[in-house]
Amino acid sequence: MNRSTPSQIKVPATYMRGGTSKGVFFNLADLPIEAQQPGKQRDDLLLRVIGSPDPYAKQIDGMGGATSSTSKTVLVSKSATPDHDVDYLFGQVSIDKPFVDWSGNCGNLSAAVGPFAIHAGLIESERLPDNGIAEIRIWQVNIQKTIIAHVPIVNGLVQETGDFELDGVTFPAAEIQVDFVKPADGEGSMFPTGHITDEFDVPGIGTFNATFISAGIPTIFIDAEALGYSGTELQDDINNDVDALAKFETIRAHGALKMGLIGTLEEAESRQHTPKIAFVSPPKNYLASSGSQVNKSEVDVLVRALSMGKLHHAMMGTAAVAIASAACVPGTVVNLAAGGGEKQSVTFGHPSGTLKVGTAATQTESGWVVDKAIMSRSARIIMEGFVRVPSTIFE
Repeated sequence: MNRSTPSQIKVPATYMRGGTSKGVFFNLADLPIEAQQPGKQRDDLLLRVIGSPDPYAKQIDGMGGATSSTSKTVLVSKSATPDHDVDYLFGQVSIDKPFVDWSGNCGNLSAAVGPFAIHAGLIESERLPDNGIAEIRIWQVNIQKTIIAHVPIVNGLVQETGDFELDGVTFPAAEIQVDFVKPADGEGSMFPTGHITDEFDVPGIGTFNATFISAGIPTIFIDAEALGYSGTELQDDINNDVDALAKFETIRAHGALKMGLIGTLEEAESRQHTPKIAFVSPPKNYLASSGSQVNKSEVDVLVRALSMGKLHHAMMGTAAVAIASAACVPGTVVNLAAGGGEKQSVTFGHPSGTLKVGTAATQTESGWVVDKAIMSRSARIIMEGFVRVPSTIFE
């Protein structure tokens, strides 16, 4: 290395919480020129920022938090899509493998995109009230969908603190309503197999009644009891069981094949972010991970979902959209666990507590359609400045 070359380069970055996730946010224009286009150099940069791949699975030498909820990156830019303010690209960074998965969205971090876009100066001033709600129109590049974030503004600034409480997040903050517009797969049926339920045979494991849905994020829903679970499990019940995790990954891989997301089972290893796999149960009393009691009278259904090979500590935002979309279609595995019938919203229990998602589905000649899924999240800037990576990153 030339003596005049610094050993590290610094890149403007903002560390944010959105919903029950955290990630490193970048204004696309602030990235080194080598990383402003998709490809290996961008992936190499983001991997090094997060601290992956890490065989110790701790991400000690990066910004990641060694969980699927905290190994995330977001790129935001002025939108090239008509009637949208910003483009939002999400990268799920593998913890122990050298790849970034661009196949899906992060619903939780979607809540932070609007506040970040305002913070980064990407929103025209005339779009922002001095006091009120700013509707930030987001084009989600990964899945080619519209998201509208309703960001509270006080005295010209994003209101981040408040009294809105979100299970899975320790401290209260300001509420941000997030609308996922037409969240179902735009290229095909919301139910990619053509059925609201399927007899799903997984060689060596068993045959299950399952619902495969592409809304929010491609997801496989299976009844908890069929898998030998109650639906009240917490992280340690699943994540400390190596055999259980291997079984779930096998089911997920076969599900990805059945949904047409991959061509061979082997491809599932490099597509960890999608599809998600979740198991559902009718309401039961249980203790959340915080120690608080969740009563069965508070919820319509219980859901436990895995992300990047581990049981999620709460619920992925995109999976919440999938849950609500499936719950409002009579006859799905989720709908039946929630008591059946038509629904306009669903409150589900997850390991950290409960979450309500509003949605409405209609049956058309071409199949079921969900117009919008609505949920409340919150977001906050934790740190801003520069993240540093070795200057040899692009060599």
